[in-house]
Amino acid sequence: MNNPLNQKIEEALESIRPYLQADGGDVSLVEITDDQVVRVELIGACKTCNISHMTMKAGIEETIRKAVPEIKSVEAVQN
Repeated sequence: MNNPLNQKIEEALESIRPYLQADGGDVSLVEITDDQVVRVELIGACKTCNISHMTMKAGIEETIRKAVPEIKSVEAVQN
């Protein structure tokens, strides 16, 4: 799972990670599907936060799509 697309996405996540960690949370890349959908898992406080949907759309998805425009969407999964 160490291809250029993964690298760009991980770099995008690294740029937002300090903000998530400041609130006791984090995010982990789970997979990139063949149809360019990124699946991430919210961790810690982000998993149970009542505004996590806003964090996903306005923070994580926007950051990833800005860095990697070919990504169609970002989804949160729960493991």
